[in-house]
Amino acid sequence: MTPYKSHETKGTLEVICGPMFSGKSEELIRRIKRAHYAKLSIAVFKHQFDNRTGTEHIASHDGSRIAGIPVEQPEKILDYINKTTKVIAIDEIQFFPIEIVNVICRLIDDGKRVIVAGLDLDFRRRPFGSMPILLAIADHITKLKAICMDCGCEAHFTQRLVDGKPAQYNDPLVVIGAQENYQARCRDCHSIDQQPPY
Repeated sequence: MTPYKSHETKGTLEVICGPMFSGKSEELIRRIKRAHYAKLSIAVFKHQFDNRTGTEHIASHDGSRIAGIPVEQPEKILDYINKTTKVIAIDEIQFFPIEIVNVICRLIDDGKRVIVAGLDLDFRRRPFGSMPILLAIADHITKLKAICMDCGCEAHFTQRLVDGKPAQYNDPLVVIGAQENYQARCRDCHSIDQQPPY
C-alpha cells in the first residue's frame, strides 16, 4: 500500500555518466523519445559551448540527433519551463557552472523529472564539475562503460590526445572535440604524466 502524501510529490533526478564514447547522449536521447511516446511535455537543453554537432541539437556518436536549446547560464533554463513541463533533459552537464545544482534542485522541488548526462571524470581522472554533487543527490544513476581503444577491455576513462600523444595534466581542462582529440581507455591503458591529487 502506498503511503498517503498530503503534499505534492517531488520530482526526481536521473544521472547518466561515463567516459566519452560510452553512449551517454544515446541513452539520454532514448529516454527523451520514450517521454515523447508517453505524450509528456519535455524541455531539452545543452550547453552552448558544445558546438560539435551544431548549436541546436543533442547528438550521439552513433548519429542519433534530437533538438535541444543551447544555454550558457543555468538560470536561463528556468525561462523555458512552465507548469505543463514534465521532463527536463540536459546533455553535457559537466560544462555548466556549479549553479546548475541549485537550478536542478528547484526543478525537482517543483515536481519535475530531470535527466542529465555527462562525463563523471575529466581527462585527468578527476571528478568533473558539478557531477560529484549530482551523483550524490541523484535518485537513479546509470554509469556506462566504453570499450578501450587500445586493448578492447571495458573503459572507464577518457584519454585526451594532443598530436597523437597523451595530454599533460596541466593542459586546459576543457577542449571540445571527438575522436580526433579523445579516446576511451581502461585503467591500465589510460596515461597521464602525474597522479591526480584526491
